[in-house]
Amino acid sequence: MASLNKVILLGNLGQDPEIMHLQSGGKVANMSLATSESWKDRNTRERKERTEWHRIIVWNEGLIGVIEKHLAKSDQIMVEGQLETRTWEKEGQRHYSTEIVLRPPNCTLKIIKCKSWENNRVRGDDDHGDGAARRSGSAAKGGADDMDDEIPF
Repeated sequence: MASLNKVILLGNLGQDPEIMHLQSGGKVANMSLATSESWKDRNTRERKERTEWHRIIVWNEGLIGVIEKHLAKSDQIMVEGQLETRTWEKEGQRHYSTEIVLRPPNCTLKIIKCKSWENNRVRGDDDHGDGAARRSGSAAKGGADDMDDEIPF
């Protein structure tokens, strides 16, 4: 029997990501992600909304570098990871926490909307990697000068 543990979420960060340094020299990132759904109540015709909060734990060093550099509260991201439940005891009580864990090799983080990127665009900075397309002019736009006579169709 096959099984799959995969979670994909699209939402907004509820606070600035927290980066913790481990004794081993590595890092781990903790984030709080809000996903919301809205609908119109059939009886009252009022707009209703429900928000779910998800704890995201990132163990991928490459992603942690991006998170440290670019992400902040209210940025919109999409994450793909796995559900994991932690268990611990405190004062004789058993506690549980289900988290979305991003651990290599099966994890993804995509930045959808980021204030630091928007601020860089306003200032003309190009710190987030899409500047090659913007700077290359007609090549990025697919101008006639870019046509190759060897294209077989």
